[in-house]
Amino acid sequence: MDSGNAIRRAAVGLVALAALLLPAPVASASPPSNGHDKVIELPGASSAEGIAEGAGTTFFAGDLLKGDIFRGDIRRGTARLFIDVPDGRMAVGMKVDVEDGLLFVAGGATGQAYVYDTDTRKTVATYQLTTEPAFINDVAVTPDGAWFTNSRKGELYFVPVDRHGTPGEARTLELTGPAAATPADFNLNGIAAIRGGRTLVVAHTANEALYTVDPDSGSSAYITGAGLPYVDGIVVKGNTLWAVQNMLNQVSRVRLDARLDSFEVRDVITSPEFQVPTTAALFGDTLAVVNAKFGVPGASTYEVVLADAR
Repeated sequence: MDSGNAIRRAAVGLVALAALLLPAPVASASPPSNGHDKVIELPGASSAEGIAEGAGTTFFAGDLLKGDIFRGDIRRGTARLFIDVPDGRMAVGMKVDVEDGLLFVAGGATGQAYVYDTDTRKTVATYQLTTEPAFINDVAVTPDGAWFTNSRKGELYFVPVDRHGTPGEARTLELTGPAAATPADFNLNGIAAIRGGRTLVVAHTANEALYTVDPDSGSSAYITGAGLPYVDGIVVKGNTLWAVQNMLNQVSRVRLDARLDSFEVRDVITSPEFQVPTTAALFGDTLAVVNAKFGVPGASTYEVVLADAR
C-alpha cells in the first residue's frame, strides 16, 4: 500500500471527525462578495489549516493534505506556492523562528514534524515524533526551540534549537493534570508560549478549554472561564488571547488574568468571509485567519481572511 495515500486517507478521516464532533451549520462554498475583510487566496491549494507570522508583513500557510507551503504578504494581499514538499507529508499548524529563519510545521496524521529553511526553502529536519496513532496539530516557538501538540494523546514534543540555529533531538513531555485528558479523538490543539517560554498555554478541543502547562514538569492547570466550543488555534500577545472556534466561524478575544488562573471573553470577532477558520496569525491590529472549510460542500479554493483583531 502506498504510504502517502494511506496517510491522506487517515487525514481525511480525522478532519471529517473533527468537523463532526458537534454538528453545526457551515457557510456556503463561495466566500460572500459583500464582506469588508480582505481575502487572500492560496492559489492551487487543495486544502488549508495552518498559518504563521513571518518577518514584517509576510505569512506562511499550508496545504493540509499535500503539505505544500505558501508564502504571502498581508500588505500586498497576495500569496504563492513557496515549497513544493515531497509526497506523504502534511501541513497542519506552523510557526516561524524569524531570527533563525526556520519554519516549524506539524505533520498531522503522519506523526511527524518538519523544519524548513525560509531562505533556501530546503528541509532542515524531519522528526518522527511518535509511531503511535497521532495527529500532530500545532506549534509554539520559544527562544530555545519549538513545542508540538498531539490531538490524540496527552503529550507534547519539543525540538530544541541551539545558538547556531540548528535543530536538535526531539523529546517527549508527558502531561499530568486536566490537559492530559483524552475523552475524544481531538483533544490538545492550539498552543502558545508565553513568559519567554517558561509557560505554555494549550487549547483542548474536546474539553472546550484552555490550560497552562509547565514545560519542565508537564503539569497542567485549568484556566477558569467560559467554555470555548470548537476551540482550535490560539494566538497570545501579553494578556490577550485570540481563540479560533472553527465550526462557529468566529474568533474569541479573551483577557487572561495576571496569574493565568482565569480568563474573560471580551469580544467575539466574526466575518462574513469566515468559512470554518482554524488558525490565525497576528500582525499588529490585524488577524490573518485561515479558512479550512471542513464540511463545506463543493469547497475548491482556500484563502486567508484579514480581520480586525479588536
